[in-house]
Amino acid sequence: MIGGWTDGLNWLTKVTPARATNALRIFSSYHQSRWNQVVTMRGLPISISFEPTTSCNLRCPECPSGLRSFTRPTGMLQQSLFENVIDQLAPTLSYLTFYFQGEPYLHPQFLEMVNHASRKGIYTATSTNAHYLKDDLAKATVESSLDRLIISIDGTSQDTYQSYRVGGSLDKVIEGTKNIIRWKKALKSKTPHVVFQFLVVKPNEHQIPEVYKLADELEVDQVVLKTAQIYDYQNGSDLIPTQEKYSRYKKSDSGLYGIKNKLLNECWKMWHSCVITWDGKVVPCCFDKDAHHVLGDLTKQTFTEIWNSEKYNSFRASLLRSRSEIEICKNCTEGTKVWA
Repeated sequence: MIGGWTDGLNWLTKVTPARATNALRIFSSYHQSRWNQVVTMRGLPISISFEPTTSCNLRCPECPSGLRSFTRPTGMLQQSLFENVIDQLAPTLSYLTFYFQGEPYLHPQFLEMVNHASRKGIYTATSTNAHYLKDDLAKATVESSLDRLIISIDGTSQDTYQSYRVGGSLDKVIEGTKNIIRWKKALKSKTPHVVFQFLVVKPNEHQIPEVYKLADELEVDQVVLKTAQIYDYQNGSDLIPTQEKYSRYKKSDSGLYGIKNKLLNECWKMWHSCVITWDGKVVPCCFDKDAHHVLGDLTKQTFTEIWNSEKYNSFRASLLRSRSEIEICKNCTEGTKVWA
């Protein structure tokens, strides 16, 4: 997601002929696959997400890291594995997100990995709860050349904030934001593009106008409202907003809740992106939080081998046949958006 002229121009400076050509190949492959119902793949991913760690300091109620409920192994990404994969993909990769589960700043080499990708000319982004952005780390973040910093701020008062960000401190979030903005100015840096991400849930929906006001006061670049994924949504939840436009779910005549949009048999994400877990497993997308659909292992295979493998293409084909039969897709509202 690109936001604003400055951020857009920054991203454009990183577009090379090889990356643009790759993006066109992926775009055409996706649409040809949709039309013909046969998987075609002529490029490498436009974007990927890397998981620095599964560890987190908070206990958010709809998050496996927060709930400590993973059924897969947990740990920290090896820097050597990360650099090996990035070196493979750098010529064609346009966008890199340092986030899947966990708090990235808990990884001791996190900013070194950011800097490695930045030196390759890749647009880099991360998402954080901002509790670790003390003065020294804020300065190092700006110096790392990170392009986008998403700060989760799900309330404008401590009571509201902690109703979802369990164990969190709004004061620390605001302090961390101020530190980043101050160092951007001190170092005369246009990056990172700072985003306040507001996960809209019932306890905080009344504070939506206030988060825009707070962002203006702190000189944050952008506010993004995000709808919340609820695991057991059928019978309703105290987290589902009363304002329907901010909810992924709608109550039916039967009294049960369901996904508002149609679950179409297509998924742009399966062509343009993927997620890599801390231990090198390639999974299809961010909805596969427990890595139930491991499509390859980067400690044993090259990325290209995995991306073009029979196993990966079989998974893509299953989405074209019947996306509703895949468990991780049943609670997804993102997959059909081109350039999501």
